Amino acid sequence: MEHSKAFYRREKETKYGTLIIEGPVTGERIASLNMHEGLKAFRRPREQQRAIAEIADLPEGRVIISVHDETIIGYVTFLYPDPMERWSQANMDDLLELGAIEVSSDYRHQHVAEDMLSVAYMDDAMENYIVFTTEYYWHWDLKSTGLSVWEYRKIMEKVMASVGLEWFATDDPEISAHPANCLMARIGSRVAMESIQAFDRIRFQNRFMY
Repeated sequence: MEHSKAFYRREKETKYGTLIIEGPVTGERIASLNMHEGLKAFRRPREQQRAIAEIADLPEGRVIISVHDETIIGYVTFLYPDPMERWSQANMDDLLELGAIEVSSDYRHQHVAEDMLSVAYMDDAMENYIVFTTEYYWHWDLKSTGLSVWEYRKIMEKVMASVGLEWFATDDPEISAHPANCLMARIGSRVAMESIQAFDRIRFQNRFMY
């Protein structure tokens, strides 16, 4: 499958000044910028910067970034599922995982996450993919936000729904481990029925339980 990537850029005025939201960007572009110290949900900021630069240079990889004063303050990644997880079992070339979405706490409450997703979906090529995300409560920043698990999930659902991701049922053990965890996905308008059926088979692998 040819992974066509069309670059888009948008300016966003916030109380902190003008943010530049752009992508899909290259690894070189990511490496040329600073990484905000608040981006530490998954790794130390510099380590995460290298990680997302590597994703950006994958054939299927897409990284959208938010930049303020030459510093990355938020990012979204899209890439093929981890080979160790069930979502990769069908070897689907049109199934992408929304792998990470993070905004520095200093820049929250500005709808930056929604705007990054909006820029991602400005590219018509996204209609060729099923995009999914697995939401686990243990990844959420409950401590600094002061939100409950259910309040945070409501926010995450709203962010994902802003570009059409919807809740999908699954028997995946990790998602089933807690009622707040969930699978959300968006099926592009040009995705073949065979791919939709393959995604359904991945979602449910223990049908005898239902």
